[in-house]
Amino acid sequence: MRSHYYFSVKDILERKYFEHAKVMAGHRGLSRQVKWVHIVEVTSIKNLLNGNELILSTGLALKEEGSFLSLIHQLGACEAAALCIELDTNISTIPSAVLEWADEFDFPIIVFEKEVPFVSITQDIHAVIINQQYEMIKKLDFYAQNLNKLLLSVKHWRDILQVLHKELDVPVLFQLKEQDVKVHPLMCSSEEELFLQNYYRDKDSKDHHIVSTKVILFDQEYAELCIYRYNHPFSEYELLILDRTSTALAQYLMRELYFDEQKRLEESKWIMSWLKGDQSYDRLATFMDELNVSVHGGVVCICKTNTLDEKEMLDFTFFNLVTKSIFEQYGFKVVPERIDHDLIFILLDTRNAGNWKGRLIKAYGKIGRSGFFEKSSHSVFATGKYQFEMMDIHKSYETAKDTLAFRTKVEGGDHYYFFDDLHLFRLISIVNENVNMGEMIEEFLSPLIDYDREHDGNLMMTLKVFLSCQGSKQETSKRLFIVRQTLYHRLKKIEDLLGEDFMRSDKRVAIEFLLAAHEYLQPQSLLKKTKIQ
Repeated sequence: MRSHYYFSVKDILERKYFEHAKVMAGHRGLSRQVKWVHIVEVTSIKNLLNGNELILSTGLALKEEGSFLSLIHQLGACEAAALCIELDTNISTIPSAVLEWADEFDFPIIVFEKEVPFVSITQDIHAVIINQQYEMIKKLDFYAQNLNKLLLSVKHWRDILQVLHKELDVPVLFQLKEQDVKVHPLMCSSEEELFLQNYYRDKDSKDHHIVSTKVILFDQEYAELCIYRYNHPFSEYELLILDRTSTALAQYLMRELYFDEQKRLEESKWIMSWLKGDQSYDRLATFMDELNVSVHGGVVCICKTNTLDEKEMLDFTFFNLVTKSIFEQYGFKVVPERIDHDLIFILLDTRNAGNWKGRLIKAYGKIGRSGFFEKSSHSVFATGKYQFEMMDIHKSYETAKDTLAFRTKVEGGDHYYFFDDLHLFRLISIVNENVNMGEMIEEFLSPLIDYDREHDGNLMMTLKVFLSCQGSKQETSKRLFIVRQTLYHRLKKIEDLLGEDFMRSDKRVAIEFLLAAHEYLQPQSLLKKTKIQ
């Protein structure tokens, strides 16, 4: 398969004046592209070339092997196309070291065994190249006009890929952000699997027969468009065609995003009634039928992030696309909404409800690693209680709001929180509404609190970690980053202040509950004090 407007060394060998030319070395490099011709009779040229030049020489400066090697190395470094030398004018043979180097690096060395007119060769090749450039510009303009017309009626991005495939006659690969690669034209599964295996192999090896361009929306990389073939590099024309197609795809996708946003705004009122529990059964049943998927349950997630500019609808739309794609990979159909500065996701589970939480944790992790969040350290996901009935989805929303409120009470660096993990804090919250928890904490823990305050100590933290480690001194010292002797000293002090029986089961339960209550009522006082001395 030949490239469009790709003038190679092999093509030049078929031109006039090359009838008696002979390739002495570098046969595997005959597919190198030629963009210009230079006549060179000096040995220092590394600053004179831009790449892909065909070099003509009579060998005047190449009588010494060292000079010849120096020139050939410079040509290789500058990515010249080939070297053509006229024999018997100044030199009669090519040194074997030069030929060996040319074969090793696939650099064609061509000799003229008869005298040829370099000026005529230059004029002939330059005429071909200039004519190709002129034709290429006209064809690019025609291609762009056709794409613009197509954009008025196109129904799917594959229609645009078909135009690219038809023009270049090569397979096209398209990958939306966080989704699988799509191949066009469509292939049977076994053929596509083999094709993708070859593609990933060559892509990792940075093969020149693979070129790609980013599809940019809202200053974000939204997709990647790629063309690939096994047997020939791509020409400048093909790269420009790829770029024009990428622009057309961006325009099409922008239009689709706008329509999606308009549709979301129209549905917003109904979604809000669903989150409040005011929806009718008939309306909800109609909505679920339109989804055309089997739903086994659902859960509401609230995302609070500083990544989105509240004035940027486009950021919100793009974020929805990224998260929707990732959630769907893990079996959740997404219904998005925005309330003030919070992003709400109704996640409808299309898989086995038994492992919904594990799948959702993986989805949160992948979202956190995506380009949208990579620069943000203040994004959290609060997940409500899983509901098996879609009429009860408002209950999940309310518990998600509770989870968001409780998140400051939870120790740890995760960006996601689940209502199911907050039983203790929910219990403390209920108890605190009816009992003076401060007095109870003072009664049980005041000796430790007072000691830490007066001596800048760490007994509260030590006790909390010791209990969480089930009384394991080895594990406790590791988690506190202290030596065993220091831990023994602290535990002895805790015994002196709370009594030797502080690990007795009933007393231990009370202490653990009150430590959590102290953390709940004063979350920062304990969490910030983690530096152990």
